[in-house]
Amino acid sequence: CSIVTMPRRAELQRTRDGRTLLAAFRAAVEALDAHVDEINSLNVYPVPDGDTGSNMLATVRAALDEAERVAEPTLQAVAAAISLGALMGARGNSGVITSQIFRGMADGLDGSRPFTGEDLARALASGSRTAYRAVAKPVEGTILTVIREASDGAAEAAGRGGDVQSVLAATVLASEVALAGTPSLLPILRDAGVVDAGGAGLVRLFEGALQHLAGTPAIGTGRQSTASRAADLAPTDAGFGYETMFLLQPREGGTLDVDAVRLSLEGMGVSLLVAGDGSAIKVHVHSEHPDRVIQRGLEHGSLSRITVENLDAQAHDVRERRARAFTGVLTEAQDDPAPLAVIVIATGDGFARLFTAIGCASVVWGGQGTNPSTGELLQAVQMVNARQVLLLSTNVNVVLAARQVEELSERPLAVVSTRNAAEGLAALLAVDLSSTLEANTEGMARAARSIQTLLVTDAVRDAIIGDVRVTTGQVIVLDPDDGLVAVGSDDAEAVLAGIDRLDPGYELLTVYHGQDADRTAVEALGRSLGRHRPDVEVEIVHGGQRPGRYLIAAE
Repeated sequence: CSIVTMPRRAELQRTRDGRTLLAAFRAAVEALDAHVDEINSLNVYPVPDGDTGSNMLATVRAALDEAERVAEPTLQAVAAAISLGALMGARGNSGVITSQIFRGMADGLDGSRPFTGEDLARALASGSRTAYRAVAKPVEGTILTVIREASDGAAEAAGRGGDVQSVLAATVLASEVALAGTPSLLPILRDAGVVDAGGAGLVRLFEGALQHLAGTPAIGTGRQSTASRAADLAPTDAGFGYETMFLLQPREGGTLDVDAVRLSLEGMGVSLLVAGDGSAIKVHVHSEHPDRVIQRGLEHGSLSRITVENLDAQAHDVRERRARAFTGVLTEAQDDPAPLAVIVIATGDGFARLFTAIGCASVVWGGQGTNPSTGELLQAVQMVNARQVLLLSTNVNVVLAARQVEELSERPLAVVSTRNAAEGLAALLAVDLSSTLEANTEGMARAARSIQTLLVTDAVRDAIIGDVRVTTGQVIVLDPDDGLVAVGSDDAEAVLAGIDRLDPGYELLTVYHGQDADRTAVEALGRSLGRHRPDVEVEIVHGGQRPGRYLIAAE
């Protein structure tokens, strides 16, 4: 990362306003976009599943979209919009932590006047504290370290009387130093020869903002944004009437009551999403009568950014295109709510069918590179007709977004986290619909850890993991507990070495083959396993996951 040098000025501008904040944030997003692939490549393991950059970019894009819609870009309005947009658009753990940084910064800004360097330093400190609080067990050597040390650098510059630009320059410098030091705090980063990916993304955001304030041209990307990759697989309804969306704002001199707006729109359709505060509310609902929805909105204030789309006319195409992204039956049609519904966050069409067959209410597409946002998960929760909801994640990178839904949900909800889809299947089989959320959470966690799993994929770069040297193209086998357990020149060599590392006592090996697996190779691997372990039953099942050519479960 390079340090941006400020041009000399005869007189520094000491305060900034909302328009400056919006423009700087826009430049920050562009800078992250230009380096998203670089950030994705900062994997601890040399596997093709890095999505930290994509998750952060999707999060800040959602924040920018919300901020761009602000009618009067005051400092408070822009900061609040960035906070709300990041919250609802947060994807992956890195995106959630980023959203919490912005949330804290918005809380730390005094919107009654243009902000100074001292205000910026105070906002960054608030962002750091909020991010740390969002993580149950904060780990140093991550994005948390970078934001904390960046805010410390900002505070020192502000204490010397620095203006916004000089404080931001100090923030960039401190964040770069902190990022460079992450491998010394996390041995796993040092062994892999990389810095923390989330911290790298945060540095790029700071650099982009500083480039704007300093008048330095931003680095162009020359390609289409990657934010749409995850959005293309976001869960949606299969078509019910009209999708109606609008931005609701109070009439002159008034304020909005979010709860009153939500209450007045309940019963008018499905997939109702009401998010915002007293100054602006975003409304989304699927209804047979969009005119009535709009009329109801007008009863509360002024409407803008109104869109109405006929979902029924597109129902067939939507079902076909999104079958892999969202599976299940909408349960609003049930007369009485179920006592408990389970929503599973998973990837792979085969796994989606398995989860649905077992009895989950819906499957939300979510895995490496396709993490659902907090807002999308909240929408999925609102779509099920149940008194309580279990949100089952099969990827650790979705957990923080799911935890945010736990806070936003209006009904009792618990999050169960597993490390892969095979553990998720074991957890789902342990659900007792007549039991409590707490009892189910504990039982599902025990069931998930009762099986052993291995992930098989290819190395995408040379690396040294522990005392093992891995070269590009080798087949590697990863254990969620022990990390790298085997390396081989082909699937059979690596997998047979990997299962020899499993604890004895299992009777069944299930090989879930991914989207990129060749059928002939899958069958050959099954025969090799049968010869190697004739005492164990071997099953081959289509999982459709990506990445990860094979996910193997031993039970």
